[in-house]
Parts: sequence; structure tokens; C-alpha cells
Amino acid sequence: MRNLSLGSRVALIAIFSSIVTVAVLLAIAYNELVRDFEDVLTQRQLLETENSASRVNQDLQIRLQALEAFSTLLTDGQNRLPLPRIRNLLGRQTSLQAYFQEGLVIFDERGVAIAENVHVPGRLGTSYADRQHFRKALASRAPVISRPIIGRTTGLPLLSFLAPIETDEGDLLGFAGGIINLAKASIIPRQAAERSDTLFKVLDTEHFIQVDALSGNNIMPDLPEPGENLIIDAALSGVTSGVVTDQEGKKWIYATRHLERVGWMFLRAVPYEQVTQPAWASFRAFLGISILAMLILAVTAWALARAATRPLEKMSSKIRAMTRDGFVAARLKPAGPPEIRSVASAFNQLMEEREALDVLKDQFVSTVSHELRTPLTSINGSLKLLHSGAAGDLPVKARAMVDVALRNSEQLQRLISDLLDFNKTLAGQMPIHPETIELSSAIEDACEGNGAMARHYRIPLNAEPSRAQHVFADPMRLRQILDNFISNAIKFSPLEGTVRVRTEVAASDRVRITVSDQGKGVPEHFLPRLFQRFAQAEAGSTRAKAGTGLGLAISRELATMMGGEVGYYYDSGAHFWVELPAADAEVPETGERHENP
Repeated sequence: MRNLSLGSRVALIAIFSSIVTVAVLLAIAYNELVRDFEDVLTQRQLLETENSASRVNQDLQIRLQALEAFSTLLTDGQNRLPLPRIRNLLGRQTSLQAYFQEGLVIFDERGVAIAENVHVPGRLGTSYADRQHFRKALASRAPVISRPIIGRTTGLPLLSFLAPIETDEGDLLGFAGGIINLAKASIIPRQAAERSDTLFKVLDTEHFIQVDALSGNNIMPDLPEPGENLIIDAALSGVTSGVVTDQEGKKWIYATRHLERVGWMFLRAVPYEQVTQPAWASFRAFLGISILAMLILAVTAWALARAATRPLEKMSSKIRAMTRDGFVAARLKPAGPPEIRSVASAFNQLMEEREALDVLKDQFVSTVSHELRTPLTSINGSLKLLHSGAAGDLPVKARAMVDVALRNSEQLQRLISDLLDFNKTLAGQMPIHPETIELSSAIEDACEGNGAMARHYRIPLNAEPSRAQHVFADPMRLRQILDNFISNAIKFSPLEGTVRVRTEVAASDRVRITVSDQGKGVPEHFLPRLFQRFAQAEAGSTRAKAGTGLGLAISRELATMMGGEVGYYYDSGAHFWVELPAADAEVPETGERHENP
């Protein structure tokens, strides 16, 4: 906040307040949506369990009514039919046998089995009067369905149906019984769950067994111990619906329905995600509208705050532009409060002084370019003649002085050439003659040309081998770029450091040349001005190097004129690179793109 403008602070306060308000409203709306969807899903589970229980109850009622209708055929109105007639009737009940696959059994008035259509060893002659459903049938003289039982002779999990056989006067003559095997019968809706993550269970609440888990000839499995299955524990707690978290921390919505006639509880549970997913789907529309409203409010607040501080912002932007670009022709109009007018006037005065300095700088560059280059060329030529011995052999001391003078005159000539080249690039007068260049040869020539400087600084200069690559560029301007990069790398390398030059495919149609050193790199604060004219990172310090600060600026302009670009990154040393268009015939079709660090 300390570095933000006044307008930004006002806008941020308004935006932050709006965000907090909207966030609170969104949280309340989402919670209400989740609660509504939770209620809807709970009601749905209650309806599903009710439907499952109703289907089972209807199936049981149909079987019981069919057995009851059959029981009326077993009496002539006064007496039970003789056993041969009963056995004959049992053999003809194909439809009834489909309901009771484990068999039809006829019992006398004491509960003793006297006839059956499916023979089971030991069943005939056995008394079942001690069974609870028999006692209930004897007492009520009404059709009865047993709770799940284990067959006395078969050992199977069974469900027994009884229908009384009575005379016309209502005297009990016996019972017609039907038996189904719970492990095989289709009475339990095993496919009640429409999704794979939906739980559906049928529980016997009297014997604490899981009816839907019966299979084959297995005995009825007991329910899990308390605490082992929290969903079943919640169902057996007496609460017909609710939310429960299992041992793994997953939340479920459950509902139960109790079928009293057989003592079964139908349990259905679905993951809580089925609440949050549709709630979120419905919430997204409201969220989008809220975000849009918040954005409109934020933009409005920002616009109003900016309008209040626009003069100061305009001044700040022009000062930054002046610092960045070195020249801004526009002036601020003194308007607004007295403080704003005073600052505007001071800024305009500063701009006038800055423009005057820019004019003086341009005049100086023009003078150096046109007035000093010609005599300097003559001086440099004369020193070369003396150095080559054209005026005769020189004494050792004189030759050393000529060497120093020649080296410094060449450096001065390069500086003047930089100034002249940069003026040409800015004016669009730099001639460019692109052609196909074989990079390995161009790099070797550049390294050889800078070898003397590298030896002087005792810096190894290595051109790393690479496959044959070609670029489309001006050989002279490419050499100029490489000379700038290599000379800078040599000057800023530590003692016994190494300067490397390598190439790589930067894109399907571009090739990158990178010059790397092992120095400290460019200070981070200087990076925005790295490729600007007259820029030196450490000008005035003990580490500042001789030069105009135009080398990198010229390199950038030359690369742009040849359809390329330059850049820099730091990775255990400074890495300056130039990317140029690859010659079409030499560009690999599957070149990997090199991302800028």
C-alpha cells in the first residue's frame, strides 16, 4: 500500500469492500443451495426406498394371495381333500410353483407336513408348529409370511408363506405353505441403485442379518458390529433419513423404509457429492453474474479514482517516458488545483531543459561522426604504416609506443563508428544485404577476429561445435552483432573464465546464437534499459568498461532490420542471444522450440 498512488488506494478500498460483500453473499447463497439440494436428494432417497419397499410388499402380497387361492381348492367345504387328490393338485400348480421354487407343502391342523410337490428328505411328517409364523397363523387363522428363517431340513435361508385351509363354517383343517429361497429368488430389488456409487441394502431388524447379501447356500450373514459400518448404524438408530460420515471421512445422504410384515428395513445411501455437484452447477450462473457485477463495480471505482488523480498520473507517466525514452515533446496543461498546476509547470520546465540536452547530444554525435572520423582515419593509417615498418625499423621503445597508440586509435575509431552506425539505423539509412550464411564459419571467423582481445584479457574463447545450420542475414551486420556480444563477454568475464558461442534451433524457422560468459551478469535494476542507447550498467563505477553504451542498442536495431531479435538471460553467467531467420533449405522440420528463459 505504501507504494500505491492515492487513486489506486481509494479504488482498492472500494474494490476490496465490494469483494468482501459479494463473497459473503455468495457464501450464503451457496450454503442455501446446498441445503436445498440436500433436502431434495433426501426426499428422493425416501421415495426410492419407499418404492423398493412397495415393490417387495406387492410381490409378497401377490404370492400370498396366490397361495391363499390355492388353499381354497384343498377342501370340499367340510373336510380336507384326501391326500391323493392333494398330491394331484400339487402336481398341476405350474404357475404357483413359479412363485415358490423351493416347493409347496401342505400341513395338517397341527402343523405337520403331509404333502409336498418337491421332495425334501425328512420334511414329511415333521412338525413345524413351534415356528413363530405357525404360531401366529394358528392364533389368527389368517395368511402369514414368516421372517427370514433357516430351513429345518434344508439349511437354506428361506421365506415361508402360510394360508389356512378352512371349512365353510371356519374350522381349521390345515395350511397350504409356499417356500422361497432368499438367496435365489428375485424378490429383493438388487438393481435398485441406478449409479455404481449408490448403496442399497435390505436389513432384517429382528435377527440383525443382511438379507440382500444372501448368495448360494450360505447362511444369512450377520450385520456388521456397531461402529464397523456407520451408515448401517445410522439406519438402525431410528432416524429415517439424514447425513452420515463413514470411517473414511466420506459423507453420505441416507434414507430408510421399514416393511413391517417381514421385518425388513430398506436402506439407500448416495454420496454427498451428488448434492454439491448440482448445487455448484446451479451456483455457477449466479457466480458469473456476481463476478460480472463486481467487475463493473471495480471498473467504475477504478475509473472514478483515476479521474480524481489523472493529472498526477499523467505527470508520472510522462516523467517515466522521459526517463525511458530520453525525449517527450508533449507538455502538461497547468490545470486543476494550485498544487497540480505548480507540479505541471515544474515538469514543463524540466522537459525544456531535457530537450535542450538532447539537442546538444545530437549535435555532439553529428560533430564526432563527420568532423573527427576523417582525421582519425588518417592518424590510424599513419600508425599502421609505422607499425608495419614502412618508415623503417623502429626502436623497441618506439615500437611499443606505436603499438599503444595504434590500439587506442582503433578503439577510438570503433567508438566513432558505433555512433555513426546508430545514427544510420535510427534514420533508416543502414544498408542491409541479406544472404544465406553458414553459421559455423561465421562464428569461427568472429571468434578468430576477437582472439587477440581474448588473449589480452586471458579469457578462453570457445566456439562449441554444432551441426550445419544456415541463416538468412547480412554477413557484415551479423559479424557486427557477434563482435559486440563477444567483446562484452570478454570484458565482463572474471579471470580465467570462459566465453562460449553456441547455436541451436529456436523455432521451426529461426536459429539462435548464444554468447555466454561466467560473469555476474546484468544488474536486475538495469534490465529494462539493457538495449537502450548510451546505457551502461555500472557507468561511473570501478567496474565500468570503456565504450559508448551503443553496442547492444546497435545490435538490437541490426537484428530487427534482418527480421530477428536479441535478448538476454542469466544462468550461472550472462547469456546474450540473437535469433535470425533460418535459410529455408536448411531448417529441420522437427526442430524443438527454445523457450526464452
